[in-house]
Amino acid sequence: MSFARVRALVVVGLLGVLALAFVVTAIVRDSQGNAGTAAGCPDGWPLADLTLHEPKDVKINVLNATDEGGRAGAVADDFRNRKFQVQKVGNAPKGVPNVAVLRYGPKAVGSAHLLQAYFLNNAKWDYDEKRTDDVVDVILGNNFQQLATTTEVNQSLGDAGPPEAPKGACPSPAAK
Repeated sequence: MSFARVRALVVVGLLGVLALAFVVTAIVRDSQGNAGTAAGCPDGWPLADLTLHEPKDVKINVLNATDEGGRAGAVADDFRNRKFQVQKVGNAPKGVPNVAVLRYGPKAVGSAHLLQAYFLNNAKWDYDEKRTDDVVDVILGNNFQQLATTTEVNQSLGDAGPPEAPKGACPSPAAK
């Protein structure tokens, strides 16, 4: 082996060792190790579950706030066909002008994010930090027409990005 080749191998080896040293230093001195977790969360703030659940793991109540009778039952059947766990079907006070309203608490943030996609990101958020269950109330409004198709849901989820903790809540330390 020629001297030039040995010298080149030594230089490449030193550069590799230097790069490895920089990577190890960056990992060891990382000051953002707790980013996105409950560490540093103010006392009393609820932990929001930001896990984007599969439909089979999402519990919902479907409530009709439209002038059309029986709407909640038909939409509940649509959700059941999409593998959601429909808990209750009923009526809500009329006069919701939106497509829908999603009422949920800290344990259902990820579930509400998924359901928002079924309304093409046009449902109104109604977060209640004192709510303790993991059920989302889907209140159908007067502008509701139909649930989105699977392709539309996937596109809406992509447009919306990952779930974020609502104001006054902290992300839970680990997604299940």
